Amino acid sequence: MTKKDIIERAERARAKKAALGEDIAIEKYAIGKEHKALNSLNEIPAEYQQDLLDAGIEPSEKDRSGSFLQQDCSVVFSTVKYPGLELMSTEDALKGHNWLKDYLWKAVPVDMDKYTAEVELEQTHGYFIRSEAGKKVTMPVQSCLFITSDKIGQKVHNIIIAEEDSELHIITGCSVSHAVNSALHLGVSEFYVKRGAKITFTMIHNWNRGMEVRPRSAVVIEDDGVFISNYILMTPVKSLQMYPTVYCVGKNARATFQTIVYAHGDAKIDMGSRAVLRGEGSRTEIISRVIATDRAEVIARSDVIGEGANAKGHIECRGLMLSDTAKIDSIPELRATRKDLVLSHEAAVGKIAEEEIQYLMARGLSEEEATSVIIRGFLNVDITGLPDALARETKRMFDLNLEKVM
Repeated sequence: MTKKDIIERAERARAKKAALGEDIAIEKYAIGKEHKALNSLNEIPAEYQQDLLDAGIEPSEKDRSGSFLQQDCSVVFSTVKYPGLELMSTEDALKGHNWLKDYLWKAVPVDMDKYTAEVELEQTHGYFIRSEAGKKVTMPVQSCLFITSDKIGQKVHNIIIAEEDSELHIITGCSVSHAVNSALHLGVSEFYVKRGAKITFTMIHNWNRGMEVRPRSAVVIEDDGVFISNYILMTPVKSLQMYPTVYCVGKNARATFQTIVYAHGDAKIDMGSRAVLRGEGSRTEIISRVIATDRAEVIARSDVIGEGANAKGHIECRGLMLSDTAKIDSIPELRATRKDLVLSHEAAVGKIAEEEIQYLMARGLSEEEATSVIIRGFLNVDITGLPDALARETKRMFDLNLEKVM
């Protein structure tokens, strides 16, 4: 597909509403002003430092293999400290790598909806991350898409490639300044996990009550490839709709989604994960924990489609209601197209059991402390498959975000 074809398809889809989620008036949001490049992440203004820390970004770059920071619509910092790793703006990568156009819009259709079309027609950077064949980049890469201006639309296209037998670990945060009242984030992310490669992707969304967010993500996994996604949302958001899809096309391809969401305020969240198991022996596990309080509304989707011989898939979706005015819809789906598949799911939505509260209070805790202990236990998903350093960092991010809502 030529660049002309891509643009024509995007133009035709510019008014195409998404299949899921509330419709957003993109035209309300403008392109942000340009920001000056930084020589170091330590130069970030003090007023923004906590916002970035909350999204998992370490200004000192300690224990990081590379760093990328985009402020509004400008890439203000990008550096690599590890051999075998590439990290830069997607626009710069497309200028430097002619072959990269073969990956563009292959996992995510440019005409999926008006949001993907807008990213193609009005793109404002995004990041390109690539591990070279055979390179084990075990120290995490950190990237952040940061919004600091009111009424702007950030429209990014990210491409992540783990070449054959390589390993790539990413901590990425999408964040907004506490001073921003309203903004739009559109993010297209295309992941390619080559034969024998592994990507772990830990995403922290640090939004506020004025943010409208529409990520569009897809992953293609080849033979013996592994993709692990950890997603954390603990802050308010006005509207969020996302449904990342992984395509296990290779033999013994594996994918794991682990999602933790604490929805509060008037948030409207339609989220989930989908796995298409096409490769022989491919398998997936989709785990989600959702808490809803205040007037928040959450639709938690999960979908496994079995097409390859001896594929296996499991869904575990649990919801906890803390308010009579909140709402959780849990929608697990399984689709089998062969007789040799093993697909299963378990889903539950409920409240904190009174006997659990009483049990902990009988042991000296106050009601508030008992509730906090139960919520922590409910949200504590065992993050597996990560290097020790990354597992500790992911746990630290989880604890940090949980502290803000407890």
